[in-house]
Amino acid sequence: MAEVRAQRASKPPHPIADNARGGHLAYRDPMPHTVVAEIVRSGFIEGRHRGSVVALAADGSVDWAVGDADAPILPRSCNKPLQALAMVELGLDLPPDLLALACASHSGEAFHLDGVRRILAGAGLTETSLQTPLDWPYDEAEKEAVLRSGGERSRIAMNCSGKHAAMLATCVLRGWSTDDYLSPDHPLQQAIVRTFEESTGEPIAVLAVDGCGAPLLSTSLTGLARALRGLAVAESGPRRQITEAIRTHPTWVSGTRRDEAALLQAVPGAIGKLGAEASYVVALADGRAVALTIEDGADRARPIVMVAALRRLGIENEVLDRIGTHPLLGGGMPVGEIRAVL
Repeated sequence: MAEVRAQRASKPPHPIADNARGGHLAYRDPMPHTVVAEIVRSGFIEGRHRGSVVALAADGSVDWAVGDADAPILPRSCNKPLQALAMVELGLDLPPDLLALACASHSGEAFHLDGVRRILAGAGLTETSLQTPLDWPYDEAEKEAVLRSGGERSRIAMNCSGKHAAMLATCVLRGWSTDDYLSPDHPLQQAIVRTFEESTGEPIAVLAVDGCGAPLLSTSLTGLARALRGLAVAESGPRRQITEAIRTHPTWVSGTRRDEAALLQAVPGAIGKLGAEASYVVALADGRAVALTIEDGADRARPIVMVAALRRLGIENEVLDRIGTHPLLGGGMPVGEIRAVL
């Protein structure tokens, strides 16, 4: 990590933003992904999704993997529970529902937006303090409702606003500035880096900017699975707080109509988080965990591959059968499917 910090010090004030624009960071070679899903129409394989998957055994060792589980990836919002963990370690004290929202890529439902306002109000702030980009709600039904009412994009509707509100509340708690809370040099972001590296067991290889504007930290699929496993098996302390928040409030981490929440509700004791570009991680109460990424970012393949990986671990039920099914239509009738290949 000393080397990473030295690289930061030698660059302009916002080095990760510079990296994200391709200014100083060489593009990496494609990871050796493998086929993890097939697109089958009328018995013909018309396409494939490539990706990588890793599964950890209950003791934390690698049970099996396909593709490359050790190359750095950008897990996107899969990192949110770890960012929230750092904030709890810094003293942030939220009730379980709002702590789950701090870990969320929320759907923009009314209870999500009200929760964001509660976090901000507890710190003496309003949504004007948010530095999330203007956006529509993540959930299509919620977006349509906003459009029908004549509403516009807003910072609070952006799916990362719960995380940003928690970041702001942590800054107020610690007496840190709130106008630059997204800067990689801000003490909040430095603390998140330390917690992230400790949780994944790996140094950060790539620093980038996430879609919400916050620093985005890389790890491998193995590191990501290891970090969520560490939350799932924790018996006390901040890690246990994060775990219990996700377990007891899965719709606050996601939304009432999302496959992510349905999976967490269907597998007792599971915690998990999806991310953009079809990244996904789930950890079970017994210490097993799965992390995956789909190379082309196709979100339709994400739940199918995750369900297949969980089945390979012996986890099956009717809800997972539904989540893991994606029929292809022809003339309005099912004529094929997207099927996992693990």
